[in-house]
Amino acid sequence: MSTKIVKGLITSLVFIMCSQVTAQDKLAEDPTKVVTQIGASYTDELKFSGSLSLDPVRKLNASANTDGDEWRFGGSWLFDIGIVNFNLGKTQFDHGAEKTSYSIGTFVPLSYFDIKPMGWQIFAMGGYSHTDGDIACDTGLYDCSVNEMPSTDGWVLVPNSSNGGYLGAFALKPLAGNWTIMTAAAYSMGSDDYSGYFAALGASYQIDKQQKVNFYGSAQDNDYGSDQFIGVGYAYQFN
Repeated sequence: MSTKIVKGLITSLVFIMCSQVTAQDKLAEDPTKVVTQIGASYTDELKFSGSLSLDPVRKLNASANTDGDEWRFGGSWLFDIGIVNFNLGKTQFDHGAEKTSYSIGTFVPLSYFDIKPMGWQIFAMGGYSHTDGDIACDTGLYDCSVNEMPSTDGWVLVPNSSNGGYLGAFALKPLAGNWTIMTAAAYSMGSDDYSGYFAALGASYQIDKQQKVNFYGSAQDNDYGSDQFIGVGYAYQFN
């Protein structure tokens, strides 16, 4: 075996080992952590999620509810300054409204720029999204401009498509006793006067190196509908 090949193998091995140590040192809820794990959460229904690490910098992500009518699939690629995420997902709302979103976004740790106020790890997030779906319109309040007959409760579904972007932040703060507090907020805008927001607050408890539980509350509101959740989740990490 040539010296160049041996050096290349050694360099690759050292890179993988260092990357794994870096991943293990990150907080359990760090969005730039590339690991293989499975989990489940419950709000008003049971949802399953997981990620598959392809190598130290790439992973696949997926989640779905038990009915399969809400789901998300995508991938992530870790860089020195942050992580880039690609996602495709479907979400349902009241009165039959639903949307399918295609997005590319990023989390950038402000600690990279030595910004870590009072021990908070803050991640700036932003990206681009394309959304297709049906908006539920109340014919008693708005001119919905559709030809179909409204449902018995006065709602009709209006097809909608929008291109836009979002900006926000995700923050973590480790506490005593393996607890971590976390919060997030984002605002989105798009074509055809589309707008929306998302906000969440929660806490995570690290049971051991592989297991964690989290408790959270979240709210979102956009042109397709609104949701408010209080939930609990569990995750098991394999690497």
